[in-house]
Amino acid sequence: MAFVQFSRVSLAFGPREILKDVTVNLSSKTKAALAGANGSGKSTLMKVLAGFIPPDTGERAVEKDTRIVYLPQSGIIHKGETLINEVSRAFEAGEEILKKMDEIGGKLKDRDLDEKKTSFLLEEYHRLQSELEESDWNQREILMEKVLVGLGFQKEDFNRLTDEFSGGWQMRIALAKALLKSPHILLLDEPTNYLDLEARNWLEKWLNNFKGGFLLVSHDRYFLDTTVREVYELFNGELRHFTGNYSDYEKFRIEENRQMVKRYQEQQEEIKKNEDIIRRFRYKATKAAMVQERIKKLEKMEKLELPEHLKKIHFSFPQAPKSGRIVLQLENLTKSYGERLVIDNLSFTLEKNEKLVVTGKNGAGKSTLLRILAGVDKNYSGKVTLGSGVLPGYFSQDSGETVSGHESILEALESSSPLELIPKLRDMLGAFLFRGDDVFKSLDVLSGGEKSRFALLKLLLTPVNLLILDEPTNHLDMASKDVLLDALKNFDGTVVFVSHDRGFIQEAATSVLELKSSRENSLGTGCTAKYFPGNYSYYLEQIEKDLQENVVSGKKEELQGKTLGNYQQEKQKKSLKRKLEKEEELLLQEIDRLECELKELKEFLSKKDVYSDSVKSREVQEKITEKENEIQEATARWEKAAGELEEFQNLY
Repeated sequence: MAFVQFSRVSLAFGPREILKDVTVNLSSKTKAALAGANGSGKSTLMKVLAGFIPPDTGERAVEKDTRIVYLPQSGIIHKGETLINEVSRAFEAGEEILKKMDEIGGKLKDRDLDEKKTSFLLEEYHRLQSELEESDWNQREILMEKVLVGLGFQKEDFNRLTDEFSGGWQMRIALAKALLKSPHILLLDEPTNYLDLEARNWLEKWLNNFKGGFLLVSHDRYFLDTTVREVYELFNGELRHFTGNYSDYEKFRIEENRQMVKRYQEQQEEIKKNEDIIRRFRYKATKAAMVQERIKKLEKMEKLELPEHLKKIHFSFPQAPKSGRIVLQLENLTKSYGERLVIDNLSFTLEKNEKLVVTGKNGAGKSTLLRILAGVDKNYSGKVTLGSGVLPGYFSQDSGETVSGHESILEALESSSPLELIPKLRDMLGAFLFRGDDVFKSLDVLSGGEKSRFALLKLLLTPVNLLILDEPTNHLDMASKDVLLDALKNFDGTVVFVSHDRGFIQEAATSVLELKSSRENSLGTGCTAKYFPGNYSYYLEQIEKDLQENVVSGKKEELQGKTLGNYQQEKQKKSLKRKLEKEEELLLQEIDRLECELKELKEFLSKKDVYSDSVKSREVQEKITEKENEIQEATARWEKAAGELEEFQNLY
């Protein structure tokens, strides 16, 4: 089995220890997330695992022929090739095999070869041939199209030069190449940063079907919950392992944090008590020994710290000014870019206190609609009317570009925030990842992500009653998203937003506006919009229901054209039904058996002589992971079989 193993790995940058005696094993069965606060060293650890950064101490062992593919967060640019040619480089290993086979073929033409040499070359040729057949070489054209379309590219993009694509699309190209290299172990650092919702959903399915192992860094909780089965946490240079998905890890960690907070408070009390004694008796000769003992005790004490990314900070908006029940109305709104129709004759009414998410694929007009609602884009036909007393505030993906000046972050916010919020600014800045001395940074020296977070926070501190937010979570970590989410839920105004974070959408949205471009419209012309008066789950249920009705309707029409009344066809139908029922029953029995075995393993792991023995516990944990994989695979097969049976029963 392919694996990469690290033992007691340490790494320091100057006086700062990034990794302290880290031990980790990744295999082709690993489905894991890497968690930790911003700046904890997650990306550095990924680079060490990939072999890009050598550690100061420790050992790295890799099974022979193990393919490890690493995708960084950003910084990859492609030039000078068409999209399809660039992505085809993922199959360079197949081309190398073909070259070796050609070389062997040339040598075999030599009539002076002895029998032993000929036999050796033939064996090598057949080995390479088998390796090529087992790879995806023969399916590369189909796979490239599948991956590129899944990541949001159009077929007409395939022959465009890579130079024409923006930074976000450049990273999608890099992600496509990484997936197509058929790695045994995949290391992905923030792979969802540049993906829209559809592409994220596609990547989720791809990872769930992936035969190899992977380690992910992501700030998308829903994405992690649907893809990983274990979590590694990097905190203060130390790496800990947790079983379960990301939400399971958070529950466990929050409970552990409660205990840690209790111990931290007790330690602070002890420190204060000792410091008071030292201060009181420092200059009394009769108490010198006692004072020295207390000083040594404080020096030896291991100070407790709380993981920054799991601290819960609460954020409240300023009181929203009152507005009328109708917040805005659109009448026959139409927007085009040249000959390209983006929004066609859209009429819509938004009411007070709605939290409306605008969904749709790339190019459907989501960001364009938000710019129009915010009054930034006035080049359209139709009518946009704000309701009585409505004060809009707008955040876009480009808002950070307007941030500049020599004043510090803290000074800039203090000068523009309501007086009652100024005492809370440091906590709010911490919630948006400006911690410690960061708050004194000049606006001019901030990175693009920092400027974007500053612009968002500044808007949220402004008294408005209509928030228009385009991708507000792009530069936030998990804890910051939670802070923003709680604030939006409690906001007494109205929100219109676009997001590619499904978990955030699910929690924040109370209604959905779906936009479809002309090429998605089943009629083939015009752009459509449909309003769903419910949360995101309701929206997904409705579109799934519509899809199923269309599929069943199409099958019924097909069946109406056939004669099913004769005996032979009825017999075949009954036979097929029995087969489907038997298959479903056997799979349920298999799942029950596997779950019993999993329960036994977990009970075995809970025994003290097992969990206290690192070797035994690791072996049992590996068996638990394998059993969970088997259950997931069996469940997927059962869901498919049950779906086929239900569809058969509905049709007949």
